[in-house]
Amino acid sequence: MEIIMSVLAGILFMTGVYNLLQKQLLRIVIGTALVSHGAHLTILTMGRLKDGAPPILTEGVENYTDPLPQALILTSIVISFGVTSLLLVLAYRAAQINHTDNMEQLRGNDYE
Repeated sequence: MEIIMSVLAGILFMTGVYNLLQKQLLRIVIGTALVSHGAHLTILTMGRLKDGAPPILTEGVENYTDPLPQALILTSIVISFGVTSLLLVLAYRAAQINHTDNMEQLRGNDYE
């Protein structure tokens, strides 16, 4: 299971970086979201999925799950949602003002 999750995290990182290197703003925003999802999956994989009871001390329970990876992932999800929202608003506003979402045209460089 961990190998499959590691491969999936690598695929998410790969497609995220590919989208980050594109010229369109929306693809760049999607790339940042994919990289953050890859980071979430990496944290989950590194924390190892364990079967056990919730981390509440009760009688007769010996195996507890580790709540730290879950807390880190939850915090990371909230931060990545905020960053993605900000990037979407900035991309929308830049495309609305400049009538393009091409990064080369936004920079003023016409290499074509």
